[in-house]
Amino acid sequence: MGRLKQPQIATEILERCTDYSLAHGLPDRLDPLARASGTSARMLLYHFGTRDALLQAILRRARQRQVSSFTEWLRARPDEAYTETLARAWAEMTGPDGQPFVRMFNQLRENAEQSLWPDFRRIATTDWLKPLEEGLRTIGRPESATLVLAVIRGLLMDREATGDAARTDRAFREFLGTLGSGASGISD
Repeated sequence: MGRLKQPQIATEILERCTDYSLAHGLPDRLDPLARASGTSARMLLYHFGTRDALLQAILRRARQRQVSSFTEWLRARPDEAYTETLARAWAEMTGPDGQPFVRMFNQLRENAEQSLWPDFRRIATTDWLKPLEEGLRTIGRPESATLVLAVIRGLLMDREATGDAARTDRAFREFLGTLGSGASGISD
């Protein structure tokens, strides 16, 4: 009779594999994930079945983390103008806490790994509309959620592709000026 799987161990392994993948990208082989999680490739397959199933679990877990963080950054706060909230959210998304998610999910959009999550592009677009609409409602602009999302996503892809933080920060600051006053949260 075989051993019973232990979900707590699989969860701990998944957390470590997700940490590794956010820091280094999704690997082509299991060995880096085995080393990062302190186990063997054989145990990864035991807990997750296949390499693709493990990578899918990593992507889902990373996405849960991203949604939690980005939703909090985009949440309207009663004590500040929403353009200030957007400026701070931009700083977080482009800073050390947000960049691993941007890198990972840009990689997913750009290569064959999209086969791991075929509907990702749609989900990654629509899940930000509600928090943006709620926040923009505080400044009378809920209908601008799609526009704000498009600008954020476009500038994040631009920044990732070119590495030009100063230019993309200026562009985002200029865009915030079109939404309303109080967008001084980004420095030159």
